[in-house]
Amino acid sequence: MATTIKLEKKVLSENDKLAADIRGSLQKNKIAALNFVSSPGSGKTSLLEKTLQALRNELKIAMVAGDVQTENDANRLIAAGGERIKPLVTGGSCHLDAKMVSKVLPEIDMNELDLFIIENVGNLVCPSSYDLGEDMKVVLISVTEGDDKPLKYPGMFRRSSVMVINKIDMLEMCDFDMDTVKRNALQINGDLKIFELSCRTGEGLDTWFAWLKSLVAEKKASA
Repeated sequence: MATTIKLEKKVLSENDKLAADIRGSLQKNKIAALNFVSSPGSGKTSLLEKTLQALRNELKIAMVAGDVQTENDANRLIAAGGERIKPLVTGGSCHLDAKMVSKVLPEIDMNELDLFIIENVGNLVCPSSYDLGEDMKVVLISVTEGDDKPLKYPGMFRRSSVMVINKIDMLEMCDFDMDTVKRNALQINGDLKIFELSCRTGEGLDTWFAWLKSLVAEKKASA
C-alpha cells in the first residue's frame, strides 16, 4: 500500500509540473483556459457545439476533445465550425493528464487565440485529481442524473469553479429539484458559479456565452 501511495504522489507531482508549464504558456499568450468535466451523456459536447456556433466569429477558440476510444466528439465539434479542434484518444484511460495535453498543444496555432477548452473524458472521479493547466474546471451535470450528484462526487465539485446544469427543459419529467442540487453543490463549494441552461431549447445559453466573453476580456486585460 505504501508503495502504491508513493507512486501515485510521484505521478501527480510530475503531472503538476507539466500542467504548470502549460499554464505558463497559456498565460503568456493571455489565453483563457477551461477544463470541462462531467459524467458521460451530460451534454459537454452539445454545449461546446453551441458555443462554437455562437462565438466562432467573435472569439478564436481551440478545443481538445478527449475520449476513451473514438474521435466522434472531435468530429462533431469540427462539424459545428471549430477550426482548431484536436482529438485526444486515451486508449482506455478514464481521464486526460497534462502529458497528453502537452503533446497536442504544439499542434494548435496559439496566434491570437482567445479561449482554450479541454473536453475531458466522461468521468467525475479520476479527472478531479489531474491539473491540465486550466484556469478553472467547469463541471457539467444534467437534470436526468439526479440532484444528489454533488454529494456523490464532492471532490470534483470542490475543485471546480463553475457548475453548469444542463437539460433544464426536462425538469418536469425528472425527479430533480433545482434548489436541492444548488444547495448540495454550494455546501461543498460555496464559491461555485452556477448556470442553468438547455442545449436543446437554447434557454440560458446567452448568459453562458456572455460569461465566456467576459472571461476572455478579463484574461486579455490581465498583467
